[in-house]
Formats: sequence, structure tokens, C-alpha cells
Amino acid sequence: MAYRYGNRNQINLFPESMEDYISPDDPVRAYDAFIGALDFRDLGITLDPNKVGNSEYHPHAMLKLLVYGYSYGIRSSRKLERATHHNLSFIWLTSGLKPDHKTIAEFRRKNKEALAQVLKQCAKICIKLNLIEGNTLFLDGSKIRANASIKNTWTKEKVQKALKHIDERISDILTQCD
Repeated sequence: MAYRYGNRNQINLFPESMEDYISPDDPVRAYDAFIGALDFRDLGITLDPNKVGNSEYHPHAMLKLLVYGYSYGIRSSRKLERATHHNLSFIWLTSGLKPDHKTIAEFRRKNKEALAQVLKQCAKICIKLNLIEGNTLFLDGSKIRANASIKNTWTKEKVQKALKHIDERISDILTQCD
């Protein structure tokens, strides 16, 4: 049986387009269209093409990066930066831009309210399109101070006993009213 071998140094006569690597039905295209259709003035993100100084990354690209990353559970700015270097969907979505983690974190900090609005809109659209149900509650594993002594912790039996006691008290009150 013959094997096929790849050659990373092979030069192509016609360079391939990034569009060729992302299929037409890939979900990343939906995120691209969704963010592209947003009106940034309504979100409170200022677009100033005449700004003096070093040029910034376009807010469309940064917002696409954050929303798409969040949808796949990538929240860390360092992991998002890494994705723009290694993940083809992120490379396509940002058109090859590679913002560093500090830039991503700064954009997120400056546009927190706008990002929250966009994520809510995205969730509503996904629910309308039956892509998600929107009825699942997730909890994180954060540790918080609590008073979980045996006296304050209730077992199933303790809850049933308390409910029975409440029922008895309600019955007593109702009989006294008669």
C-alpha cells in the first residue's frame, strides 16, 4: 500500500485563500455576519477613523474575537491571543489580525457594557433559531465563605421534619380561627 506524504515546503502556483479553509456552513460565518450587522453607535463603541496615533484594531474584529471565544468557552485573553495564532477559525474571523492579550483585555475592559449587550442579543437570536434552549443554569466552582456547620446544614429528613412542623402549625392556626 502506498502512502501519501505532505511537504510543508511545497510552493503552490496559486496561493490558497483563507476562504477555502472555512466551509460555507461553518458556525464561525454566523458569528461574522452577526457582529458585522451590529450598529456600533447603538452599542456606545466609538469608531473614529481620524484618530491620531498608532492605529487600533477595528472594534468589529475585537468583538468577533471575544464573542466567538466566549461561545467556545475561551475567556482568557491569553488563550484568545493564542487562538488567533493557531486556530484557523479565529484566524479567519479576525482576518489574520493577531492582537496581544493586553490589547484584548483592554478592549474588554473599555467596552464591558457593549459586550454584555451583544452577548444578550446573540443569546436571544440563538434561542429564536432553536440553536440553544436557554433553560440550563450553570454554576461555577467558586469558593465562598459559608457557615456549613452540622447545626446549619439540613438533611432530607430535617427538611421533611421542618415541613411537617410547619403544616402542623398552619393546621393549629386555622383551627384557632374557627
